[in-house]
Amino acid sequence: MTTFRFVYISLSGNTASFVKRLSQYLLEKHPELEIEAIDIKDLVKEGRPFFAISGAFVAFLPTYLEGGNGIDNGDQEILTNPLGDFIAFEDNASKCLGIVGSGNRNFNNQYCLTAKQYSQRFGFPVLDDFEMRGMLGDIKRIAEKIENLYGF
Repeated sequence: MTTFRFVYISLSGNTASFVKRLSQYLLEKHPELEIEAIDIKDLVKEGRPFFAISGAFVAFLPTYLEGGNGIDNGDQEILTNPLGDFIAFEDNASKCLGIVGSGNRNFNNQYCLTAKQYSQRFGFPVLDDFEMRGMLGDIKRIAEKIENLYGF
C-alpha cells in the first residue's frame, strides 16, 4: 500500500481544509492509498516532540508575514515557523518532495512568499499554490502533481 504524507500547518483553518479535501479527492480516485496528514500546529499545541518522518512527504504552508510589501521589507515569516523547524529536524528536509503555498493574492508580492523562502532554504521545489481555501480546480491540479511525484 502506498502512503502519501502531507505535512502542514494551518492557523485559520484554510490549509487544513485544503489538505482534507485534497486527501478525500485522492482517496476517491485511489481507494488503495493511505494518506497520513500531519498538522504541525497540533504537535506543538500538544507538546509532542518533532520526529524523523519515515518517508517522502509534501509540505503545505500558508503565508503569514510581518507587514511591508514582500520585496524590500515585510518578508519575515511569523506564526508558521514550527513547520520550518519540523522540516529542518534531523533528515526531514531530504524527504520533502516539495511545498505547496497558500495565501491571499491581495498581498501581491507577499502571496505564497513563505513557500518560496522554504524552497530556497531547503532546496526543494514549490510545487504549486492556491488562494485562501482553494477551489476544486486547485485540488485537481495539485492532486495530479502529487500523483506524478509518487509515480501514479
